[in-house]
Amino acid sequence: MDKEERKTINQGQEDEMEIYGYNLCRWKLAIVSLGVVCTGGFLLLLLYWMPEWRVKATCIRAAIKDCEVVLLRTTDEFRMWFCAKIRFLSLETHPFLSPKSMTNKVANGHAVHFTENLAIENWHEMSKYSQTQPQQVRYFTHHSVKYFWNDTLHNFDFLKGLDEGVSCTSIYEKHSAGLTKGMHAYRKLLYGVNEITVKVPSVFKLLIKEVLNPFYIFQLFSVILWSTDEYYYYALAIVIMSIVSIVSSLYSIRKQYVMLHDMVAAHSTVRVSVCRANGEIEEIFSTDLVPGDVMVIPLNGTVMPCDAVLINGTCIVNESMLTGESVPVTKTNLPNPSVDIKGMGDEFYSPEIHKRHTLFCGTTVIQTRFYTGELVKAVVVRTGFSTSKGQLVRSILYPKPTDFKLYRDAYLFLLCLVAVAGIGFIYTIINSILNKVEIGVIIIESLDIITITVPPALPAAMTAGIVYAQRRLKKIGIFCISPQRINICGQLNLVCFDKTGTLTEDGLDLWGIQRVENTRFLLPEENVCNEVLVKSQFVACMATCHSLTKIEGVLSGDPLDLKMFEAIGWILEEATEEETALHNRIMPTVVRPPKQLLPESTHAGNQEMELFELPAIYEIGIVRQFPFSSALQRMSVVARVLGDKKMDAYMKGAPEIIASLCKPETVPTDFEKVLEDYTKQGFRVIALAHRKLESKLTWHKVQNISRDVIENNMDFMGLIIMQNKLKQETPGVLEDLHKANIRTVMVTGDNMLTAVSVARDCGMILPQDKVIIAEALPPKDGKVAKINWHYADTLTQCSNSSAIDSEAIPIKLVHNSLENLQVTRYHFAMNGKSFSVILEHFQDLAPKLMLHGTVFARMAPDQKTQLIEALQNVDYFVGMCGDGANDCGALKRAHGGISLSELEASVASPFTSKTPSISCVPNLIREGRAALMTSFCVFKFMALYSIIQYFSVTLLYSILSNLGDFQFLFIDLAIILVVVFTMSLNPAWKELVAQRPPSGLISGALLFSVLSQIIICIGFQSLGFFWVKQQSWYEVWHPQSDACNTTRSLYWNSSYLDNETKPDTHNIQNYENTTVFFISSFQYLIVAIAFSKGKPFRQPCYKNYFFVVSVIILYVFILLIMLHPVASIDQVLQASVDRWGKCCLSWALGCRKKIPKAKYMYLAQELLVDPEWPPKPQTTTEAKALVKENGSCQIITIT
Repeated sequence: MDKEERKTINQGQEDEMEIYGYNLCRWKLAIVSLGVVCTGGFLLLLLYWMPEWRVKATCIRAAIKDCEVVLLRTTDEFRMWFCAKIRFLSLETHPFLSPKSMTNKVANGHAVHFTENLAIENWHEMSKYSQTQPQQVRYFTHHSVKYFWNDTLHNFDFLKGLDEGVSCTSIYEKHSAGLTKGMHAYRKLLYGVNEITVKVPSVFKLLIKEVLNPFYIFQLFSVILWSTDEYYYYALAIVIMSIVSIVSSLYSIRKQYVMLHDMVAAHSTVRVSVCRANGEIEEIFSTDLVPGDVMVIPLNGTVMPCDAVLINGTCIVNESMLTGESVPVTKTNLPNPSVDIKGMGDEFYSPEIHKRHTLFCGTTVIQTRFYTGELVKAVVVRTGFSTSKGQLVRSILYPKPTDFKLYRDAYLFLLCLVAVAGIGFIYTIINSILNKVEIGVIIIESLDIITITVPPALPAAMTAGIVYAQRRLKKIGIFCISPQRINICGQLNLVCFDKTGTLTEDGLDLWGIQRVENTRFLLPEENVCNEVLVKSQFVACMATCHSLTKIEGVLSGDPLDLKMFEAIGWILEEATEEETALHNRIMPTVVRPPKQLLPESTHAGNQEMELFELPAIYEIGIVRQFPFSSALQRMSVVARVLGDKKMDAYMKGAPEIIASLCKPETVPTDFEKVLEDYTKQGFRVIALAHRKLESKLTWHKVQNISRDVIENNMDFMGLIIMQNKLKQETPGVLEDLHKANIRTVMVTGDNMLTAVSVARDCGMILPQDKVIIAEALPPKDGKVAKINWHYADTLTQCSNSSAIDSEAIPIKLVHNSLENLQVTRYHFAMNGKSFSVILEHFQDLAPKLMLHGTVFARMAPDQKTQLIEALQNVDYFVGMCGDGANDCGALKRAHGGISLSELEASVASPFTSKTPSISCVPNLIREGRAALMTSFCVFKFMALYSIIQYFSVTLLYSILSNLGDFQFLFIDLAIILVVVFTMSLNPAWKELVAQRPPSGLISGALLFSVLSQIIICIGFQSLGFFWVKQQSWYEVWHPQSDACNTTRSLYWNSSYLDNETKPDTHNIQNYENTTVFFISSFQYLIVAIAFSKGKPFRQPCYKNYFFVVSVIILYVFILLIMLHPVASIDQVLQASVDRWGKCCLSWALGCRKKIPKAKYMYLAQELLVDPEWPPKPQTTTEAKALVKENGSCQIITIT
């Protein structure tokens, strides 16, 4: 294959695809057209379903740069095919481009991103790609993204905004002035309209798409076939069923589109002000915004119509739509490296790294703060589907298909049924030819066998259990936007939990403070709000170092900041818009203590003079704020006490980080020990630091200074100790999950030791378990990457070792000392940085760590997603439970993600719990298991139904007979549909059990169950069929006979009921027909009872009252119309045989040693006999320097 013909786009990203070029071929098109006519349009349908075949059948391969059609294939496990037509974007019609510019600078390509020079950036980029037709740019659209041809890359690439390859300096120097109208029009032509369009398809379009589903085409084929054979009633019944199914499907699909459309339409037509290059401010529609526009953020706030980076002023933003956290966030202007006093190295702007300076699309700006005469301005960096909200909507519009063994096995099973149908098809043709049947009858009857074997009600029947489970989940406050995932939740064997707000209470309580004086820790103090501390630097830091703001007079912000500020009892005042307008600089936020805490001022003797005798005022103004960054794990402020000449810098954050930025002589020697004592007890610890700034630092210089200049050489002031209480239900829920053999993992952004402590408190790590901390260090100064192993604490002696749940994690013998051989379990704990190093440099160790990794601390949002993937790679079915904040990626990636936040971010999670409690997790798994077992029961029942009916018809075909129209109707509507829709109603079992349901249909027990029932049913039908011929009153059918219509017959009444046609041309009114009909009718009911499995995943079938009543009514009705009572021994027999078969099978399987299929189980067996695992304390594992690609490593013991 020519390399020119195959490329990869979006390399290394989630939506990576291979791309192939094709050109339309006229002779191929002619052959396909002829084939479509010859097959009556069926070939056209086949090509509609298979994009790959469609392109290959009508086109020939071509170089990608010259092709007319592209064929795309995803590189993930699904290998899905898509095709797209190449289009041309014409640039010559636009008056703002001169012919000279056109010839020299526009070409068959596109700008990958904006280059540094604003004036010529697009012209320069386009001129790189010059080809023969300079007026046109080639592109195609896939999943709402345009891909333009790039002549430099020799590949298609999507048009990027200012979010890649643009430095922070250039945003200020080259992009802060705004665009000219000509440049704006040019960019709009390339980038298109700034809107996230969720087009609600017309009912007609949806109808056509739904009707062309292979299942409905098969239904149509069946209906036509039955109509030709005069089975009008059954055909009509199937048509009505199909119409109901199509209408309900159309309604739900359209409703989802409308909901999504309404959700994204909020910002589509806002009027915004933009700054032009000539200094003018122009008002335009938000749909006209392009990357590079400078948008003015209005004073009263707005919903952001794009992603933009703040270059002037400050904004308070509600980002609940994206993060799930309703806490307002303060956004400051992007640091300008060119004006920093001590210039930091120029870095590239990234929306992720600089998210504290980026206003994201769909988020609400509540308030703005600004300089007089200077507007709050932001440079547009991304528009349309490229924005953060656009990407979220794309993930909802074009979700990844759900890969689940049940569905794959179901298709395999259907193929088996088709194979069985093929055998019947051939048998029918041969039998009919031998009996000299007319050719028309042969065709109809042989095709009829296929429609019998593949049951038309199968999809509706399979969906019923999921729909009922969805309703039950809704009743207990769990909402689902992806119903197919309910079945997958039944397989979950590992659940990841976020800590704060999920396992623990959302808020933190201030436990106390521990100040430092003369490099020594003082005793812990509980009360911070007192006269002694009111003017201390420690309290000043607590009063100023936060991101709190007043919204409509109410103090709001981060819960931690709120608790800290409330503890000191100070008052926060913000400047009003009028006050700001009176000053030539931004008015600071002012904090001051309440009057009762200040020392009393000395009053003059004269009472009247008290009006003029002002008390000693103590106020602190917050001059500049450097917001909290999860990457830096700290925040800082520059503040000034009223009347002081010098400003103060205050900093708070993770204790380890703060201590590293302080003068070593100010940090107490026992700092690490004190910190460890607190974190082991599960406290959240925050460190504070302070320093006086130089007097040369003026107000304006501070506004442009880099945070690195401020955040160093500080004085360590002490610790704030916050208590994060466990939620009341947490230990109980985790215990239930452990009993059910479901592993639990903690993924948090908090401190490692705090997380380990909380894991111990909630029972995730038992008291007798060891915790091994993996500290991975990246390669540095020519040295290879390495992992240092530390044991978190000494093993608690466990007197009752039998109490350990040995099945949750495989037991390992660890030599605690030479004298003591202790049976113990071990858990790995690591932070986000170590996790990233291990994934990159120790690929062979990663699966082993996934097997026992329980605590993952200081994890960034993308690392949480990587963890979910790593666990899935060792064949775990992973659930994720988070409060919505920073968990969106992980919630989407997990097999079953459940958000405890009802905010809009939950649209990314398959499940959302109305109550913010993890008790929803076992409920979801229980319902998932019930739905999964229901799917198995229904599938087995439908398979048996088709096989029973197939065998009935095959038997009757042997005597050139068939079931009558009303008989088919009675079986399919009165028996099958009623049974299927009632047998799915069994509720979930009341508690989680250790046993898990099978994940696929192809398992020994299930196959034995189905095959044994098939053999029994075939046996009884054959027995009845041949037994009736041995009766003395039996008469062979011939067209003139009155068999089955005489009073001699026991069956005359039912046959008369079922076959009203007087001239019996189809040979229906005979003894064999009636015998087979009644036996098969009872068999459907017996099989339904045998397969309606209850414990341990569903409530017993006798508690499903609708099912019990339906079966009893059907039994009585069939017995009545048969007018001959029979003993109901069959029911007991079927059930006992089924149970006996499973016992025998489990015994047979237990005789041989079974190799586990799941990777994690295989790994667990390997590690049990590995003498080097787990790593010993104080050892180091190093990556081999020579073989980096396979991540091999060696263990070196450090003595």
